[in-house]
Amino acid sequence: MPAQKRSMENESTKNGSKKLKIADSKHERHTPSSGAPLRAEELDFPRGGGTSFTPLEVKTIRAEAVKEANVELFEVRISFSYAKDTHVAKKSKKRKRGPDGHTHPAGENANRVRIEHLNYKRLNVGMKIFGQIVGILPLSLLVSLPNQLSAHVPITNISSQFTSALERMDNISEGSGADDEEGAGLSDSDTPDLSDIFRVGQYVRAVVSAIHAPGSSEASSLGKSRDETSKASRRVELSLVPERVNAGVQKADLKNGFTMTAAVKSVEDHGYILDLGISGVEGFLAFKDTKMRPSGSIALDVGRLLDVSVTKLSANGRTCNVTTDQALFSSSYVTEMSSVTSVLPGALVQSLITAIHPTGLNLQVLGFFEGTVDPVHLKKGGKAYQVGKKVRARILYEYSSSPPRFALALVDHLTNLSAPCIKSKELPAETKSIQEAFPLGTIIESAKVLRVETERGIIVEVQPGVEGFVHISHLSEDHVPSLSSTGPWKPGTLHRARVTGYFSFDGLLQLSFKPSIIEQKFLQVSDVEVGEVIKGTIKKLTDSGLFVSLSRSIDGVVWPNHYADITLKHPEKRFKPGAGIKCKVLAVDVYRKRISLTAKKTLLDSNLPILSKIDDAKPGFVTHAVIFKVYGNHLLVEFYNNLKAIVPAKEISDIPINKLSDSFPIGRVVRTRIISVDTEQGRIVASIRQALGNKDPVSDISAVEIGNIVKGSISEIHKDNALIILQPTQIRALLSLKNLANFRQISLGELLVKLKVGDELDELVVVTRNPDKGVVIVANTPKKVPLLKGSSVSIDSLKVGQIVGGRVTRHTRHSALIKVTPQIGGTLHPTDISDDYDMGLVLPPVDSILRAAIIEIDRSKNQLRLSTRHSKMYPESTKKIVDQEIIHIFDIHVGDTVRGSIKSVADHGLFVTIGRDIDARVQIRELFDDFVEDWKARFQEKQIVKGLILSVDLQTRKVEMTLKSGDLSTRNGSSVGLADLKVGQKVDGLVKRIEDYGLFINIDRSKLNGLCHKSQLSDSQGAGVSFALNSFHEGDRVKAVIIGIDKARISLSLKPSLFNEEDFQEGADTNEPIPEPSGVIKNDNVETSDDDEDEEVDISDSEGEGDDVMDVDIDQPLAHSRPVSAQKPRVVSTAPIPSLALSGGFQWSFGEQQLGDDYDAESPSSESDLEGDEYGKRKTKRRRKAIEHDLTAEMHTKSPESNADFERLLLGSPNSSYLWIQYMSFQLQLSEVEKSREIGRRAIETINFREEQEKLNVWIALLNLENVYGTLESLETTFKQAARANDSKTVHLRLASIFDQSDKLEKAEEQFNRTCKKFGQSSKVWTLFSEYYLKRGNMEESRKLLPRSLLSLDKRKHLKTISRFAQLEYKYGDPERGRTLFEGIVDSHPKRWDLWSIYMDMEGVQKNIQGLRNLFERVLTLHMTSHKAKSFFKKWLELEKRIGDEEGVSDVKTKAVEWTRRASNAQQ
Repeated sequence: MPAQKRSMENESTKNGSKKLKIADSKHERHTPSSGAPLRAEELDFPRGGGTSFTPLEVKTIRAEAVKEANVELFEVRISFSYAKDTHVAKKSKKRKRGPDGHTHPAGENANRVRIEHLNYKRLNVGMKIFGQIVGILPLSLLVSLPNQLSAHVPITNISSQFTSALERMDNISEGSGADDEEGAGLSDSDTPDLSDIFRVGQYVRAVVSAIHAPGSSEASSLGKSRDETSKASRRVELSLVPERVNAGVQKADLKNGFTMTAAVKSVEDHGYILDLGISGVEGFLAFKDTKMRPSGSIALDVGRLLDVSVTKLSANGRTCNVTTDQALFSSSYVTEMSSVTSVLPGALVQSLITAIHPTGLNLQVLGFFEGTVDPVHLKKGGKAYQVGKKVRARILYEYSSSPPRFALALVDHLTNLSAPCIKSKELPAETKSIQEAFPLGTIIESAKVLRVETERGIIVEVQPGVEGFVHISHLSEDHVPSLSSTGPWKPGTLHRARVTGYFSFDGLLQLSFKPSIIEQKFLQVSDVEVGEVIKGTIKKLTDSGLFVSLSRSIDGVVWPNHYADITLKHPEKRFKPGAGIKCKVLAVDVYRKRISLTAKKTLLDSNLPILSKIDDAKPGFVTHAVIFKVYGNHLLVEFYNNLKAIVPAKEISDIPINKLSDSFPIGRVVRTRIISVDTEQGRIVASIRQALGNKDPVSDISAVEIGNIVKGSISEIHKDNALIILQPTQIRALLSLKNLANFRQISLGELLVKLKVGDELDELVVVTRNPDKGVVIVANTPKKVPLLKGSSVSIDSLKVGQIVGGRVTRHTRHSALIKVTPQIGGTLHPTDISDDYDMGLVLPPVDSILRAAIIEIDRSKNQLRLSTRHSKMYPESTKKIVDQEIIHIFDIHVGDTVRGSIKSVADHGLFVTIGRDIDARVQIRELFDDFVEDWKARFQEKQIVKGLILSVDLQTRKVEMTLKSGDLSTRNGSSVGLADLKVGQKVDGLVKRIEDYGLFINIDRSKLNGLCHKSQLSDSQGAGVSFALNSFHEGDRVKAVIIGIDKARISLSLKPSLFNEEDFQEGADTNEPIPEPSGVIKNDNVETSDDDEDEEVDISDSEGEGDDVMDVDIDQPLAHSRPVSAQKPRVVSTAPIPSLALSGGFQWSFGEQQLGDDYDAESPSSESDLEGDEYGKRKTKRRRKAIEHDLTAEMHTKSPESNADFERLLLGSPNSSYLWIQYMSFQLQLSEVEKSREIGRRAIETINFREEQEKLNVWIALLNLENVYGTLESLETTFKQAARANDSKTVHLRLASIFDQSDKLEKAEEQFNRTCKKFGQSSKVWTLFSEYYLKRGNMEESRKLLPRSLLSLDKRKHLKTISRFAQLEYKYGDPERGRTLFEGIVDSHPKRWDLWSIYMDMEGVQKNIQGLRNLFERVLTLHMTSHKAKSFFKKWLELEKRIGDEEGVSDVKTKAVEWTRRASNAQQ
């Protein structure tokens, strides 16, 4: 070949004169027999011209040129077109001829090559192309091509040997018996299927053999498949035959590392002879060079295609040794080639970047040829491309142009010959394919447009690293002729899309923007579930069946025997094309894309579970079936999904039947019960007779008739109905929850909250009875509510209090607009929705129908104000009103406790809606009792809060509210101070505390407390004083007289002689209700808020206050306070600060109860201090010393109150995790998060290494701390450290529990997955994960864990795990599923008495006495010791006494005697 390289020609045009050469158009690149030079043209040799090659490359090129020119000097012929040369010479000053033979403007870069996308118009027969198999059909392969094209390979285009074997099989089937020597090595019976030769995802090299017109059906190998991929593949036909794919490959290019496709020609003693498709050369594959070795049979069938790499060419050039090493095949690349025809698609070649354009790259391939890379096939991410950089690219196809030009790919999955993968969100360390990450039908909420291709479509970004293609026909429901970068789909815009397919070769998702496709329920056949009731449209009725359209691209068929429960003589009268039809999915064949439906009413209305898999068939399983075929002595019945069972003659009926076909015609629906299952043989035996008798003992419904008024108790509560046990008949009945909610005039959600198992229901009427199922349907007797409707409603006829109906039309920001009539509208404010805000203040959904009471009428605007409060709808009801209605601002008074919904969160506080058009402001200082830095995070719109009214401005309609705890008596200016009191004044108060020496009384409207000594309780002395003291209780309201005030010490008296009748008459109104504490967090157990307001209460008064936290004012000591009270630090309320919690009952906050108990020892001294009015200094000093001495003695018993206290205690108990965690909690109460973290680290270093549990407690506390106060990074760091320092599994599970308790559900699920992956051999991990799912109501995910766990666990742990899963189903899930699991256990392991016992305990919890009796009878039929039998009878007797009846108790005793007698006889 000529030694000149095209780069030299290009660079030589820059300097010196040149001699223009014209290509000989007679040379065609695609001629297979052409072993000719690279280009049939003469090139210039520049003199000192510039070049892009390095000096070493230039020297090498020149050496090759001299050598090759000597050999082929006379093979190159040049023809000049003098006329064209003359024409060009005239314009040489303005235009230059480029290397491709075309003229370009003088200023244009001559190296620039246009980057084109492949489409069906540019495909031509004979083009070699690289593709990927995406589907394997019986007679063809489906192939994905570059640039979102598809093609197919008929079974006859695999290889010549494979085609010969197929023809020989066809001749044998026709009886010809002809032999074919060429394929003699292939056994007729062993001709492999395409699925045995190829795999989905395999890359192939092919040649375009035919191109059909759009919509053509000539591709017979695809059959009549309705699959979208098959439809798209019909147009282009490919061939994989090596003779065509490898045509033109020169023998000289068969060097080490050259890759190609070969076919097995024959099998020899030491290896395989391969057909390379190259004349004069055969391939040889040694057994040692392939992983598949023959062992009695041929491992590689004759005709099979192999991807091989050349290892050596023999000296005579006739044999080429190859290997099937896939790693070598995917990594081998070539740097030079003797002929362009040797460059095959799929080859990895050395290339040089020559230009970078917005639409891709220009490459120089192998130093000779031009190449392009479009944006789709560029490598995602990484470093930017630079001109002059060498890269390795894979050949995709060759353009039909001269000189040769190739399309290449740099994307990773093509250069590595792997599948495109992305990182998993759940487990970043793992990867998964695009199909797994985005299954068909996935909805993409925001797809970002990256590029617009005017005539084809758009490229979008689904997530970083994942792109998709939207064809122009799928952008809109309307026709879009062309696209531009400024339209609605311009780059950068976000759109909603849905995955409709995959372009595997390009690594793109196939997306659609059409709203109809996004909203389509079924996108593929696999989306349809067996047993699902669906609605469709009748397409056509034929003799073979009824065809129903389920969605745009999915149809189903109803076979004639499933038209109805009976045979229809004229089905055309019932089924009209275009009419709607309700069907049930009978079978789904994903492989054949076929859905079978049934229109039988019995199956549509059946409540029995469906049976679609033999694995679900268990003895005792009752379900409906359809008679499929009738034989002489048995029936063949069909369940769902083509699952069939045999019904023997003896199991058909108790009455002999002469002719089965008369009594049981084909197509009849029967109730069956499974009696045996043989999974290995695929055989199921069912019974019709036993199914008819399979009724519960309490299912005799003859005692009730339709219309009877009955009563009963709730046994079970389901999603839509409740199971009622009628009394006294014990008949099971179903009651609709919606009916019950309407009867009680409450919402369904409120009903589910209030309804409990065991509730008694009266006034039920029987509306339906079904003797076959033994269940009756009951309903509540409807109440007649006056409802105005129809044309009789006018604005003048309406009155306040009337009930009207309407439809919600839309929502405004603060109300719902309701259309009552076309002329009358109404508004519903959130505060008018319910009498109890705990039920939620959510506006009813748009287009919903509701009833409401009129509370205000605006006749001028034809507008109504409506309310759905129970008190307004039913004024006669006595139901308690929790949140009073606030209509006007006059309804609000200072000091009122109200609740409302947060309207908005502003920078300066909150605005709370407390009534219609009435909002209250809560300033920041009124939100919490203590300072909270990030207060906005605690509130959100529509959150219910509770507070006290501070002020009401009637003129400006401004209301101020506080969420702080306490009432206003201690906040406003009207509070009573010490200066307002005087001796002899009569005051009202509340008994705060009772001691042996008297009462502590809190004076109303003040923060002052006084002591009433026991001697001041009664006028009588002696025993009467003790009796009077015992007659008082904490919280009693009293009227007292001030008898002494000395330095803030108040002495009170309750002697009756100091009061007259007028005092008590005036004080009769003093017993006002005590306001509840305010704020966001409501505590229903708190009855008074005075405890939180007593800022001047002595520490000793804290006894009995529980965990209430009080503020201590040290500036105004009370009369009964001691000197040490001034040293007590101010205790900060911890209410707004979230405290950490540890399992095992530990509380972060140390209670003030302990403080009160510690100081109780000082209380007797108060008696002597307060008995007289004169106190000497000497006596006072002596008392103070005594108190100080007592406190010092008790330092080891009181709770720590400062850092010094904690440090002192930790010196004595350094290994106590309780003290360390208490110390951490103390710092958190002071908002010292970092210091608390440091203390935890100190604890870990200080605690002895043998105290593993103590260390673990501290680590868990640190995890709690980081979860609440830390960041994700700090939490992860602490978690990893804890896992290394402790038992890793324990720490993993505790972190998951922490996430669960803090309602971080996604993190909890992620942590459980992480734990299961790491500790898959632990049964505890799987069961805790399942319990987490069940508690959250995620039944399906929980049930998927059982098969996963059994794959990971040792076999010895299977029974324990299944048992635990079954117990969880009983506790949190479906008891029927738990029952099924236990049945499987006891059937396979009948001698596991412990599992029988657990099974019985679970049934006992369900109070299923009949099921328990069956279990005990079954287990007692097994052989066991008398001791074990005694334990079972004892358990049975206890259960009968607890949930059974007297008859059951006597039966147990009788059976116990019988069992003992049989056991004695057996021993004798």
